[in-house]
Amino acid sequence: MIRLITSIFFAALLSIFAQSQELKWYTIEEAAELNKKAPRKILIDVYTDWCGWCKVMDRETFSNPAIAKILSEKYYPVKLNAEQREPIVFQGHEFKNSGEGSRPVHEFAATILNGKMSYPSIVFIDEQNRLITAVPGFKKPDQMEPLLMFIHASLYEKGVDYQQYVENYGK
Repeated sequence: MIRLITSIFFAALLSIFAQSQELKWYTIEEAAELNKKAPRKILIDVYTDWCGWCKVMDRETFSNPAIAKILSEKYYPVKLNAEQREPIVFQGHEFKNSGEGSRPVHEFAATILNGKMSYPSIVFIDEQNRLITAVPGFKKPDQMEPLLMFIHASLYEKGVDYQQYVENYGK
């Protein structure tokens, strides 16, 4: 009987821990509203439904507890399907998907990626909702963590060399 109670207790504890690591994703409109009240940088995960590496990044990188913690505490994380049909209103401008072509791209995705459509891509926006940079390609957790911390600390504004920062990260 004690083993059963202990097992149930640890299963409940594990369930609570697993839920606490789950990352809340926002729309860009929600993140921009939150940014007005409590400024943070915004991270936008630009993906498509057919992108295999996007799914791997969800599974391996964004579900990593350390990455989820950084994103939850220091950013407003946004998921953006680059082919979504719904319009987006950002900074007073409405962006749409024209629906033209076999894989029509949403205007907002094309704008924040500067027309360089690569999936997955991570886009960083500052506390004033201005584009910082777009980073294309799959990132493992050990690649994502220093990037998140570099952008969060605004080291790009201070002239810090990113490659040197990565080489010294964690030392």
